[in-house]
Amino acid sequence: MIDIQVKDTALVEKECLDAVRDPGAGGTVLFSGTVRNATQGKKVVRLEFEAYEAMAIKEMGKIAQDIVSQWDAFHVSMHHRVGSLAVGETAVIIAVSTPHRKAAFEACEFAIDTLKETVPIWKKEVFEDGEVWVAAHP
Repeated sequence: MIDIQVKDTALVEKECLDAVRDPGAGGTVLFSGTVRNATQGKKVVRLEFEAYEAMAIKEMGKIAQDIVSQWDAFHVSMHHRVGSLAVGETAVIIAVSTPHRKAAFEACEFAIDTLKETVPIWKKEVFEDGEVWVAAHP
């Protein structure tokens, strides 16, 4: 099963974990990306995320399909938040279940790295003294 969501409400780790539970899974890995309080020595006030939602969901689905193919994943769940997020809030959650733990770790790392490179979700960092759009796709 593949579970892809772009939401403007709080993300819940348990929802992603529940979506990937499988009795055949020897490994389940969850990645939770949160808003940190500083970037390059500057205090972060909040992050703002915008997405081309239809395309973001499509691209996240492609990443999940690649994970199923390359790592024999049973299930993949990817949720990304949009809107204004305070320090400590969760911006992205990815969960993967596979037959073995190494594959689950590798697949989860692939998912977040590829998401940041290819999915049309943009991040603005708001600091005490200004703001900047972060280039998500180098």
